[in-house]
Amino acid sequence: MAVLWLVLLGGMLTFFLGVFVWVFIQHLLTVEIPSTLKHPVKLRILHFSIQYLITLGTILEKLRICSMPAFLLCIQDLVIIKKDPNMLVTDTRFGTVPVRLFKPKKVSSKLRRGIIFYHGGGGIFGSLDVYHGLGNFLARETDSVVLLVGYRKLPDHHHPAIHLDCLNASIHFLKNLQTYGVDPSRVVIAGESVGGWVVATVTQALACQDKISQIRAQVLITPMLQGVNFQLPSQLQKHNVPLLTRDLMITFFCRYLNIDLSWKNAILTGACVPPDIWKKYNKWLSSDNIPQRFKGKDFSPEFLGPFNETAYLETKHVLDEKISPLLADDKIIAQLPDTFLLSCEHDIIRDDTLLYKKRLEDQGVPVTWHNVEDGFHGCIIFFDKQFFSFPCSMNALNATISYIKGM
Repeated sequence: MAVLWLVLLGGMLTFFLGVFVWVFIQHLLTVEIPSTLKHPVKLRILHFSIQYLITLGTILEKLRICSMPAFLLCIQDLVIIKKDPNMLVTDTRFGTVPVRLFKPKKVSSKLRRGIIFYHGGGGIFGSLDVYHGLGNFLARETDSVVLLVGYRKLPDHHHPAIHLDCLNASIHFLKNLQTYGVDPSRVVIAGESVGGWVVATVTQALACQDKISQIRAQVLITPMLQGVNFQLPSQLQKHNVPLLTRDLMITFFCRYLNIDLSWKNAILTGACVPPDIWKKYNKWLSSDNIPQRFKGKDFSPEFLGPFNETAYLETKHVLDEKISPLLADDKIIAQLPDTFLLSCEHDIIRDDTLLYKKRLEDQGVPVTWHNVEDGFHGCIIFFDKQFFSFPCSMNALNATISYIKGM
């Protein structure tokens, strides 16, 4: 019996070591660390660790033991949250949606600002616990009541679960602002990564509802805002930069939208976009709208195609404005509130922010934009992670807090 256990233990160690070596070699051959990124070794370790866990989850999925998203959810449940004695934190539910409320214990002589925050994670990562530190910090530094929304994710829930959960939780909060001590004239909707995308879709939806308290501002941190043009400068130049590589981005994108991964190349090359539709949206999605300094000397304008009708039929829902809010009508865009956009120079989806900036400004919406020159996708969440914190993390967070406090 002891021999059997030794054989099993040896087999497991060999398996984990083999995966480790495979991911390490792949990491060295593919990952690109721009020279302006600070602490490159730390970033390599962080990215390698994430890739290792994703690879393990993918193997377990192929062995039909558990899905990759389920494996990652189990890992992130190990997160330990830090309690702040100066903050009142309440876990509750708005209907079926779990939420976490952060409110400073210090008595305020007037109603506080309200911040509705949607966390990131590509529909796979992220949770109330993972973003607890960020929610707590926002509430403390801006003296606000922060609502952190815990929406449904993969593997059990696909589009439009995230949008619906965040919209419903937000409407509930907005209808009961007095209960939470929030000033109806100072409500900000904010989100990071996929949460930034939800900010765009929810704010557009709320713009059409007259009976709901008006949103003072929307804050979009490194959002992905369209699923049509993946030939933009940042998509081509930053495709192997941590933490969000091109392969990881399209994998999360397809999984959440329930698109078979066999179509990912058609999506990336634009073969699933009919010429007449591209002609219609080209004015908003073309790289011509990206400032020249972001394109580089060797960038060539995108050429989408050749058109694949089967791919279009399988992926056409990406043209819905609830998936690609950049495609919303001008009349909806014009109703949007003051906007803060934060992009990171070394983020593969940086240019979505630049496209949205132009769309908003063309419709007269006041926009404040901050680009973190040494930033990478997801950097803001590491502001309090000690060894894995980066200067760009606090840069991004401080810029966001400064804007919110100015509201």
